[in-house]
Amino acid sequence: MIAIVGSSNIDIVLTVEHFTNPGETQRITKLEYFPGGKGANQAVAIARLSEKPVYFLTAVGDDQYGKILTENYERENIHGYRVVSGISTGMAFIEVCLSGENRIIIYPGANACLTQEMVLDSKEELLKANILLVQNEIPFETTLYACAMFKEASKIVIFDPAPAQDIRPEIFRYVDFLTPNEEELNALSKTFFDNFVSIEDSFEKFNKLGLKAMIVKLGDKGATYVDSNRLFNIPTIKVTAVDTTAAGDVFNGALAVALSEGKDLAEAIRYANICAAISVTRKGAQPSIPKRIEVEEFLKGIQPL
Repeated sequence: MIAIVGSSNIDIVLTVEHFTNPGETQRITKLEYFPGGKGANQAVAIARLSEKPVYFLTAVGDDQYGKILTENYERENIHGYRVVSGISTGMAFIEVCLSGENRIIIYPGANACLTQEMVLDSKEELLKANILLVQNEIPFETTLYACAMFKEASKIVIFDPAPAQDIRPEIFRYVDFLTPNEEELNALSKTFFDNFVSIEDSFEKFNKLGLKAMIVKLGDKGATYVDSNRLFNIPTIKVTAVDTTAAGDVFNGALAVALSEGKDLAEAIRYANICAAISVTRKGAQPSIPKRIEVEEFLKGIQPL
């Protein structure tokens, strides 16, 4: 089983011609609402790609948006969520331009109420899983606590450091796979080491903090894996991007599913690349996440590694 500790949001997606410049006012061409949140996106990806129940420890408000999200989790066979009284559900405001690129602003809401105590209360259910996925949209102390709990139990931890802010170095000794994109790796490298030189250089420095391996998500350039012994790139497939929202989350969910099913690292990264590529051809966060049968049909038409 795979477990997730992380965020739940309602995504408010604003489609625009171009990213709004400072001081500029522009008219949006479309306004849409989708279930989202990095933790939730990864949970839905795992549920659809594994076709198994998923344990997702998250917090939502007792408002209309919380009800929408929890009903969606039940449909997806996702369990473990907590409803917090008197608190609004988390929200993300996403600006998507015509090229498919996005910019995101987050309001934490109930995500800020996901505590270490909730993790401890859920310990028995969480540790039924062999792999834990975490992100950085809930209190850092909660994420750190969950990672330490899983490493103490000798299980695999995958950390998506997004947003790449307010992260403390002690978390890296509990992480098996760090999965930043290029911008996040650049930001983390500048925070911890003053500058970014290369993927290999950054890994060597993170490795001294305890990190075991890193997978850098490179968009249409695929993904690069690095550990103390190896560095290699797995290319992705060429697609026409419509909306890149949640592509990184789909990657992480697919990576966890592939690893849980015994694929080796190169195969798992390739599978994650393909799932993410399929997702960017569709609008929205969770609506873009492919189901297992879709990916299997797609894989029939391409060459194996």
